[in-house]
Amino acid sequence: MNTHTMQAISQDTLGDPEVLHPVERERPEPGVGQVLVAVHAAGINPTDGQHRRLGLFLGEPPFTLGWDVSGVVEAVGLGVSLFEAGDEVFGMLPYPNGAGAYAEYVTGPVRAFAPKPAGVSHAEAAALPMAGLVGWQALVDTADLREGQRVLVLGAAGGIGHIAVQVAKARGAYVIGTASGDKCDLVRGLGADEVIDYRTADVVQEAQDIDVVLDVVGGKDRLRALETLSPGGILVSSLPVEFDEVIARAAELGVRAKNLVVEHDRSGMTGLAALAEAGRLRPHVAATFPLAEAAKAHALAESGGATGKLVLSVRPQTEIRS
Repeated sequence: MNTHTMQAISQDTLGDPEVLHPVERERPEPGVGQVLVAVHAAGINPTDGQHRRLGLFLGEPPFTLGWDVSGVVEAVGLGVSLFEAGDEVFGMLPYPNGAGAYAEYVTGPVRAFAPKPAGVSHAEAAALPMAGLVGWQALVDTADLREGQRVLVLGAAGGIGHIAVQVAKARGAYVIGTASGDKCDLVRGLGADEVIDYRTADVVQEAQDIDVVLDVVGGKDRLRALETLSPGGILVSSLPVEFDEVIARAAELGVRAKNLVVEHDRSGMTGLAALAEAGRLRPHVAATFPLAEAAKAHALAESGGATGKLVLSVRPQTEIRS
């Protein structure tokens, strides 16, 4: 194998999952304050598919998607003191312009990474960064969630939601999650104190006196969820679309609403890793796919048939150490 090149997934046009295809690229080199990571697994998030279809922050192709990484440090750039070659790390490449995780190697700023939690596989670690950081930055940093507070997680069985439930429980909160059908059992298994099947029950009637709402679903559910908040409570949403309407309605109700765009964050990653090592946080990996089958993974993600997270296995399983 040519050690100066690598396999990656690229796209030449915007569109359906079939636009994703393998390419051979020059292997990157770490710059000042960067690490080169040999990728063992790359997580898939809803924003990956949105960028594939619409370009969004990345503009027009060609580009390589993916922000979630778990792997092994291959080399370090000038001034890097936190890691050295051989260290197992996981992290989120800077969002949005740092995309490129669907590849055998990536470079990124050293503080986008943290040591991979012991006892967690690379596949599990790759499922954690973006979803985990959304939950952490929403609940811990933005809402300042405290022990005994009541939290409502909309979409609690999804990639972000199922991790947020665990983060909230670790903070000592009383957690109510929304899900549907069999997914309710998953949310209960994560430790949620109550689970509301939004298809058969009215969430506003079932959940009241809420201190913090985490929204990852948007739409009318988000607006109605404001009605569950106690005076001064806060809704934090990871979805920016039509958020002015949310802010206006929150003001009418005497509550707060904040929109969050996730950031790479070593402090948050370290906090998530500590919970994972303590056995208090475990991402649910619904399925893994070889890197070359990224299109199949995207198709499954958009079918609605997966609960939790999907992951690309970039190196053979025999190389993925726990």
